[in-house]
Amino acid sequence: MEIKTQRVTSETTVRKEEEEEEQPLSPTARIFHAPEFNCYVIAVIGLKKKIEADVITEGLKQTLIRHPRFSSKLVSHGNKKRQTQSWVRTNVVVSDHVVVPDIETQYTENGNVNADAFLESYVSNLTTVPLDISKPLWQLHLLDLKTSDAENVAVLKFHHSLGDGMSLMALVLACMRKTSNPDELPTQPNQNRSSSTSSRLTAASRGDSRFLWLVMILWSALMLVWNTVCDALEFIATAMFLKDTETPIKGDFRSGKSKRMSLVHRTVSLEDIKLIKNAMNMTVNDVVLGVTQAGLSQYLEKRYGEKKKVGKDQESKSNSNDMPKLIRLRSALLVNLRPTTGIQDLADMMAKKSNCRWGNWIGYIVFPFSIGLRDDPLEHLRRAKGIIDRKKNSFEAALTFIAGKFIIRSFGVQVAAKIINRALSNTTMSFSNLIGPIEEISFYGHPITYMAPSVYGHPHALTIHFQSYMNQMTISLTVDPTAISDPHRLLDDWEKSLQSIKDAVNERGSGSLD
Repeated sequence: MEIKTQRVTSETTVRKEEEEEEQPLSPTARIFHAPEFNCYVIAVIGLKKKIEADVITEGLKQTLIRHPRFSSKLVSHGNKKRQTQSWVRTNVVVSDHVVVPDIETQYTENGNVNADAFLESYVSNLTTVPLDISKPLWQLHLLDLKTSDAENVAVLKFHHSLGDGMSLMALVLACMRKTSNPDELPTQPNQNRSSSTSSRLTAASRGDSRFLWLVMILWSALMLVWNTVCDALEFIATAMFLKDTETPIKGDFRSGKSKRMSLVHRTVSLEDIKLIKNAMNMTVNDVVLGVTQAGLSQYLEKRYGEKKKVGKDQESKSNSNDMPKLIRLRSALLVNLRPTTGIQDLADMMAKKSNCRWGNWIGYIVFPFSIGLRDDPLEHLRRAKGIIDRKKNSFEAALTFIAGKFIIRSFGVQVAAKIINRALSNTTMSFSNLIGPIEEISFYGHPITYMAPSVYGHPHALTIHFQSYMNQMTISLTVDPTAISDPHRLLDDWEKSLQSIKDAVNERGSGSLD
């Protein structure tokens, strides 16, 4: 009896080990390997000191490669019609994933351009080179290159099938430590997720009128259902026929071929954004949405003005509003539906091989930007907040995720990829925002000056990503240079819009004091 029990136990252990050694790809991960969605995440990290490659390589051995996805390769089984894909654990040779290019030689070959331009060219070249699927799908490039905002630069490249952007960045942060205390993990600010609706319900429930409280609950539930139905119909219409206006920033991805993308970034003061947030009683996300709307309006006004001047008298006024009055310009806002995985949980998983939530649980919100020049720059904030508050009172993100899983199971990955590709192609851009550490952190002993993550491979000519870190906010743009050849001008317009909105807030504050 004892021998039989031991045999059953050993067989169970073997089965568990086999299950751990091979994991099937999630439906979303399979989408990211479809030709229409061969998506990658790139994170450019500025460092304060010269890179010590050996130190970083040893650090990766103790942390990152202990994560199952970063020590597994993609294996396909079956034929094209009935193909299954799995993650299979493999021995990782870290040196095969760490790239230390000969910067001096490449710098000379590029005509000794300035370091910032060289970095942009280097990262742009990475968007044309796929990762080797015979190895785990990640790379780290260590550049001995002094730029205007960093002593050296590290560039992380992951395939998006490894996880959603929030999970991947949380994992990167779990590999880092506070500069002030190398034994402590980074600290992120607490997120206040309370909504105005829930606040009103709480206030009503505390009051004397139970009837009013009941009415507000029923009204909120009714509006939630109504908003979800409207958003679902809009998403269906977008997937079928509803297209954005053909503005100068809307790319053409009908060929289905991957494109070389350009990645640029700009760092601004987070304190300025918080000043606006507090004065307008908004969230940081509300503010960056409003400033983005203002910046896009300024940029498009100039692009339309230049287009109108071609072939006309040079005396035409370039500062006149040449934009169409009605522009449909929508963004796909990426929403992480999985409960946020804590940095501590990920650190424990790598150190103790414990279990932890992981994967790609991504939903979409179709956010319409109200493009146009405003006499009052604060109007951009009010409109953006009004739209996003209504979108929050909807199950649109969860619905798009559930619908995607249903389509994959019912019709297959290829059909699902084409439907999602069509829906995104009919919008103009992507937008995401991540909260970062509130104090300085180090990447294996290398203090960090900024983090600029972004994504490419989806059918958008413009992707805007915001990453906070300490008292600063880094704006990362991924653009199709055939549509947006001057991304730095778009960053200029974003920064000018932030300043004009800050000035308007200060004027309003001083006016109220008077």
